[in-house]
Amino acid sequence: MTIYSQHANRGKTQILATYQGPDGVASSTVTSLANSALAAPIVDALNQISALATVPLSIHDLRGRRVANYPRKHLVALTDRTSRADLLSGAYSLWYEYACLQLHQALADLDEALAAVPEPVRIAVDAELETEARQLTEALADFSGETPLPETEGRREWDFGHPFVTYDGGVETLGRETREQLDLLEEGITTEQREKAIADLRVLATACSRFSGESVMLDHAYPRIFAEPYDADDYYLSFHAPEPGDDSADSWDIDISRWQPDDPNESYEECSSATGGTVLRCALPTAPTADEIVDLLNRIDREPDLLIKWAETSVGELVAGHFVVTKRYDD
Repeated sequence: MTIYSQHANRGKTQILATYQGPDGVASSTVTSLANSALAAPIVDALNQISALATVPLSIHDLRGRRVANYPRKHLVALTDRTSRADLLSGAYSLWYEYACLQLHQALADLDEALAAVPEPVRIAVDAELETEARQLTEALADFSGETPLPETEGRREWDFGHPFVTYDGGVETLGRETREQLDLLEEGITTEQREKAIADLRVLATACSRFSGESVMLDHAYPRIFAEPYDADDYYLSFHAPEPGDDSADSWDIDISRWQPDDPNESYEECSSATGGTVLRCALPTAPTADEIVDLLNRIDREPDLLIKWAETSVGELVAGHFVVTKRYDD
């Protein structure tokens, strides 16, 4: 429920916390650093942590034509390092557990940023997270009628439905479109199927977070990782996790596909529309690890022409030396 920013002040860089108070928008200084380069990653991580911690508590869970509240267990991880592992082990819903995974990564990013600053700065940031977690917990208890809100100077106000956070910094997870896509995948599935789908989503999302290039995206609607490296002659690669609840598709697949212009007289670079067609598929006997996915993504990012070569692989032969081609779509 807080927005963080940095400001120059007397030769140093201040990190400010801005929030809704009883008398309107207010700000307080979290800490000061020697320069903007040290402050920037801390500010970015704090904004993501605030958004990821607050938004799930500020909206209703509308799956299955119900109106419920999302869990608040993730707040403990803001101040208790030993509980961070719990962010990676829940099974409440695809969207909520995805947000918890992103929160886990944001906390790790904050740790990395704090490793480069003096101890007093780390202490100040830890105190800021304690304030954020405590006051949000107290606001939730008051909202639910459990415990009246204590009178505290500099209190940060929280309003259900109107979280005071910024989505800047790449928190696409929190958008309505992502939530609705993931909720749709859950329709009609069993508890066991949801647990498996959450585990698969964690693999995909973790792989995306570890990939340093720009040619990869996570498609929540299927779910899959989509990689389209530049200069690969219109070929692209995708990792498909099994669709939740689809017992006929219980394996992971790697597809190599190619864009074809809808107008055969145009090239892909010049066309206004194109359709992707699968060239070959590798049905995997076991689920890949995030590291295995990242290794393959890094290879085609460094050498995009590998996709052109792999697209010629016959059924029964290996792609990238590991994955057996199980079907060609031009046979």
